[in-house]
Amino acid sequence: MFAPSRATDPLPVVVDAPEPFHVVIAGGGVAALEAALALRTLGAGDIDVTMIAPGEDFIYRPTSVLEPFAFGPAGRHPLDEIAEDVGVELVVDSLAWLDADQRVAYTAGELSIGYDALILALGATPHPRYEHALTIDDRRIDEILHGLIEDVEGGYVHRLAFVVPPRLGWPLPIYELALMTARRAYDMNVGLDVKIVTPELAPLALFGDRASAAVAALLTDRGIDLITGSSCEVPDGRHIVVNPGDRRLTVDRVVALPELFGPAVRGLPSADHGFIPIDGLCRVRGVDRVYAAGDATDYPLKHGGIAAQQADTAAQAIAAIAGRAGEPAPLDPTLHGILLTGAAPLQLSAEIIDGEVSSAAFTGVPNSSPPRKIQARYLAPYLDELDRLETVATGPTPAPATAPAPAS
Repeated sequence: MFAPSRATDPLPVVVDAPEPFHVVIAGGGVAALEAALALRTLGAGDIDVTMIAPGEDFIYRPTSVLEPFAFGPAGRHPLDEIAEDVGVELVVDSLAWLDADQRVAYTAGELSIGYDALILALGATPHPRYEHALTIDDRRIDEILHGLIEDVEGGYVHRLAFVVPPRLGWPLPIYELALMTARRAYDMNVGLDVKIVTPELAPLALFGDRASAAVAALLTDRGIDLITGSSCEVPDGRHIVVNPGDRRLTVDRVVALPELFGPAVRGLPSADHGFIPIDGLCRVRGVDRVYAAGDATDYPLKHGGIAAQQADTAAQAIAAIAGRAGEPAPLDPTLHGILLTGAAPLQLSAEIIDGEVSSAAFTGVPNSSPPRKIQARYLAPYLDELDRLETVATGPTPAPATAPAPAS
């Protein structure tokens, strides 16, 4: 506080400190947290972040496929603790619409939050493609599939089909579920005929020919019948019609991936099925200072590692606007995947340039515990540290025992 000035004294000069650059992140998943951590690093204290998250927890969904097999729930961390640690203001609410001209985000709870830049990390919404199939939803996968796995273990299910719908997002979970279910049947000495029906020309073809051949060999070893290049219909819970060829399969149960739909945010352009159109720098097309990352975008691959790389690109572009970083290069992501098999996992990777696989590789990884499935520059080491601190506080949790793999 300034002391009163005498008439003969010169008036003090008051210089207003510049307002910090304010970024709003809408979302509470991988892309949102990666963006927040990236902005903390790039902004060096000069970028304020508000996160509008629809829930109170961050859930590590890639390991949710293990839940029906009694491996415990997917990792969960309270967002308020993460926000406090990272220095982010957390608003538990959901984005309702956007006034991009005024740079104001409006929430479902009727809050209005101004921004200098905005990152949309809203995710996609799963919808069942087949009325008569058990449709995977990683938000409640144990609820959906636990009974099926019990029926397999009890010998009540002998013919099981796993189906990938025509519009692909991320097919890897269907292979994981098929492999782990076949392994569980083997462990329980139960005869189980397993089929995978997919529009892909080869299994997990997005990782390239060598990885695809390795996955095909693994499926053969587990006795899983693979039907590629096909679409199908499920007229009832006991039959599948595969096309081309009008081939009819009789099964006991059908498990399917969902089709994904974008958020179709009011005030923003929308691509097919409600996804948010972005350019190579993850800018929303035709909208100033609005970026998007993750499954909500119209980028064809829906995967947490891709979402994290998009978030990094968006964060660097925003840091450049704020004068804290140089402009990023257009996104040509590296695709990493861990295929959980019920025995030793496979690590798959591919370089994606202009939407095409330029190089790919696969290796085995240790099976001591579920490996970190999403490789994210900032989020992966942060979660590793959270897990380490939790282990120090509570003690290590023994990994579930795994039976020997079936002979080839």
